[in-house]
Amino acid sequence: MAGYSHNKQDHARRLRRVEGQVRGLQRMVEDDKYCIDVLTQVSAATSALQSFALSLLEEHLAHCVAEAAQKGGAEADAKVKEAAEAIARLVRS
Repeated sequence: MAGYSHNKQDHARRLRRVEGQVRGLQRMVEDDKYCIDVLTQVSAATSALQSFALSLLEEHLAHCVAEAAQKGGAEADAKVKEAAEAIARLVRS
């Protein structure tokens, strides 16, 4: 089971909001809105996605990584490495 399952509806709602922001960006471009206004909305959508990603990462650490750490061994090492790589990708983005 995914670590975020208990918050699945909240996550889906947040993603629908981001989807709406992106659709709004499309309309802004189609309507030739001012560049800075479009960039402001890009920033808002980016922040919303980053916030979602951090929330998902927190749940992954609290559920999947913690569970693997309790078991120990190669699975724990793999989960920690996987989480570290995910964090590195988020930091670079």
